Amino acid sequence: MNSSAGLPELASRLLLGTSSFTANGWQGTFYPRGLKAADYLPYYAEHFSTVEIDSTFYACPAARTVANWEARVPEGFVFSVKAPQVITHEKILRDCGAELGEFLKTMDLLGPKLGPIVLQFPYFGRAVLPDRHAFTDRLVPFLKKLPGGYRFAVEIRNAGWLDAELSNLLRDYRVALVLQDRSWMSDPAAFKFDPITAEWTYIRWLGDRKWVGDRQGENEVRFDKEVIDRTEELSCWVDYCYRLRKRGVWQYGYANNHYSGYAPGTIAQFRRLWREAGHGELVGGVAGASGSDRKRVAVQGDLFG
Repeated sequence: MNSSAGLPELASRLLLGTSSFTANGWQGTFYPRGLKAADYLPYYAEHFSTVEIDSTFYACPAARTVANWEARVPEGFVFSVKAPQVITHEKILRDCGAELGEFLKTMDLLGPKLGPIVLQFPYFGRAVLPDRHAFTDRLVPFLKKLPGGYRFAVEIRNAGWLDAELSNLLRDYRVALVLQDRSWMSDPAAFKFDPITAEWTYIRWLGDRKWVGDRQGENEVRFDKEVIDRTEELSCWVDYCYRLRKRGVWQYGYANNHYSGYAPGTIAQFRRLWREAGHGELVGGVAGASGSDRKRVAVQGDLFG
């Protein structure tokens, strides 16, 4: 069991990263041309202090894989991971104790580098779960059995289920509600309830897959440049995150390639907007991370500024 669970040192810390650390189009844009795949993660840790691992959603990884992740980044780096879909999509929180136990045992290999564990649920049609209460009838028994020493976050994609009642339920168990930026989900800043349900929160800039794909036509989708201007949305997020920071809320924020077309560029833009708003500099990579030459790779301006 990991008692520290990726807790930042300061209550005002805002950790930023991307959803996974590899993507089609990053070689030669984010990663220098010729860099070996085995060196991607150490290089990534030079520029980001955290990453969201997407692959764990599809299956629990091998222990050897997780141990390799842990060994290739410096102390202070944080891995956020998604719980396997067998728990959230197939069994929908019932009779999944064995799968959860195996997953947590494997993630424990990350030690203090393990951060939040995300329970990402799909949009539930009425044929699967008729309403939010049918969902919480499954959620509450599951939360009661969760072991201590971990940080769990819940992502809900049924927008109508998000209200003060659900927020209070998660707060009772100190589980974070994932805040999302996507077309059919409400803006957290506009909620009529407080969506911060733990001493920390989890933010995902997700966008929509179709939007990015449409802008690249019939060609193979490459995530190597911005194809959607997100300046307005990110400026609002900068204001919102700054208010959370003043409250002392720890924040983990992750950009998906489908948000604007290029996740590293989205985080670079957020950092730039944060600085231009007068909030100071945001920490990039982890102190102590080492790479071949620490050169900055740019596509449009200074990626890591």
